[in-house]
Amino acid sequence: MSLEKAKQVAAYRAVDEYVKGHCVFGVGSGSTVVYAVQRLAERVETENLKVICIPTSFQAKQLIIKYNLTLGELETHPNIDVTIDGADEVDSNMTLIKGGGGCLLQEKIVASCSKKMIVIADYTKDSKKLGDRYKKGIPIEVIPMAYVPIQNKVVGMFGGEIKLRSAIAKAGPVVTDNGNFILDWMFTNQDLDWEKTSTIIKLMPGVVEIGLFVKMCEKAYFGQAEGTVIERSV
Repeated sequence: MSLEKAKQVAAYRAVDEYVKGHCVFGVGSGSTVVYAVQRLAERVETENLKVICIPTSFQAKQLIIKYNLTLGELETHPNIDVTIDGADEVDSNMTLIKGGGGCLLQEKIVASCSKKMIVIADYTKDSKKLGDRYKKGIPIEVIPMAYVPIQNKVVGMFGGEIKLRSAIAKAGPVVTDNGNFILDWMFTNQDLDWEKTSTIIKLMPGVVEIGLFVKMCEKAYFGQAEGTVIERSV
């Protein structure tokens, strides 16, 4: 079974269990969320569901438009019933690394406005400790002028290595939907207190957000190679 099929079965299960009629739905970002939006569109068509979709990124907004779903925004719908999003890695405590696609700030804002945050992923994202499988580091979104001081501070306090994320189809760094840079922190200590670490880094002037989601995810669905789904709850 392909990795894409594993993503699909997790996404379909989550949408079927958590998205109801007359709800406000936070649409995450990334490759697995594409399947969630596809499934929602099917259900809207067959069940005549009334669902308002709040995007977490430009990509998510385009998906909502592509599938003719009802687009909303936080200004008019600040209270979200459920957000379904992907993750780069999920540890045994349901702490997440997110932001591999660069959307961590808007993803965290939408998740923070949600009664429930549900993660959908394939089996490669399921880890005991952060860093077991995902080797690209923890993303940190920063104000451009501050990226060098923040690099130095994080490495000085916590060790590891930090790189400014480079763009692929343009010269220079990745620029987020919010006009900021992303640092990728390759940490070496897997036993850090992630809640404390997140708080310390977020307090550094110039840090906009960090791709550590601590105590935010209620449930995770991991699609398996054989087509089953493993569920994990808090």
